[in-house]
Amino acid sequence: MKVAVGCDHGGLLLKESVLAVLGQMGHEVEDVGTFAADSVDYPAFGQTVCNKVRSGECQRGILICGTGIGMSMVANRFPGIRAALCHELFTARLSREHNDANVLCLGARVIGPGLAEEIVRVWLSTEFAGGRHQRRIEMF
Repeated sequence: MKVAVGCDHGGLLLKESVLAVLGQMGHEVEDVGTFAADSVDYPAFGQTVCNKVRSGECQRGILICGTGIGMSMVANRFPGIRAALCHELFTARLSREHNDANVLCLGARVIGPGLAEEIVRVWLSTEFAGGRHQRRIEMF
């Protein structure tokens, strides 16, 4: 699977852990930045990742900022994007199983690299259940 990954300056260090686990899992990664600790505007990186998912160039996206809140707010403005802010494993699994989330948002100042890696593993390995959940997704 091809996964687009983006972050702002607050998510830069956690992005390195996420990129490592994606590589271990055998996923193709498109890292859209940021690549330095200088302050940047997170909406630009959120938009780039979401556009790659919307176009089909990437099947999923992962966005990281300090809390994950800003990135999730940006991502959910795009039609066809179902972004989930996850800080633990239960919501990571259900965001895929029930909501077919195609963008995962993480907060680097909220969770550490170990938990982030577990969340990414669960989120990427959980399939959408379909059924009644598909009907609900089609409503928005």
